Amino acid sequence: MKFNSSKAGALALPVLTLSALTGAEYGGAFTGKAQAADAAPAMVTVDTLPVAAELIENDSQPRFVPQIEPDSIAAQAKPAASLPDLVADLRHDAPMSPEMRCLAGAIYFESRGEPLEGQLAVGQVIVNRAESSLFPDDYCGVVTQRSQFSFVRNGRIPEPDKSSAAWHKAKAVAQIAHQGLWDSGAADSLFFHATYVKPRWSHRKVARATISRHVFYR
Repeated sequence: MKFNSSKAGALALPVLTLSALTGAEYGGAFTGKAQAADAAPAMVTVDTLPVAAELIENDSQPRFVPQIEPDSIAAQAKPAASLPDLVADLRHDAPMSPEMRCLAGAIYFESRGEPLEGQLAVGQVIVNRAESSLFPDDYCGVVTQRSQFSFVRNGRIPEPDKSSAAWHKAKAVAQIAHQGLWDSGAADSLFFHATYVKPRWSHRKVARATISRHVFYR
């Protein structure tokens, strides 16, 4: 498995797509307002990157773009030899947007006892769903959607143990999934279930991969 340097480099540009959220159904991109021909080009920095859906132009159906943390972007500059190395390189104390906390929370509660590959696969499915027209278009909406994740109670995600190593890993894995920093075996999957159960819907889906204790479907 290789570090995805092409995805990492793309985030240095003022172009945001939700293809990193997995799926080909979304094609929006941010473009700045037209400047006068003699005007100097605007400086674009991490602090000025737009994050609101209404700033996404050239798309008939604008979709929500979760906030990108500046420290996470900086971490992409150096390639990692392995997924554990990449997790270790990312800052665990970097501030997180509410959407990223929802993604990290789902990874934590659904797969914190699994290897990092399994945690990333769970995160990848949530990222994929946020881009698919079949599901809500933001991470919190995907995770709290009714009857989708058993750890959600009354539409709320429980509080993780924020002092635990598992939570620090889940936050790092969420950043990796969100930014497409490492290819996941789950690829374009939208569904998964534990290996010890066989839901009725599974026979209608195409099995994509079995990773740790979950089977992933597209």
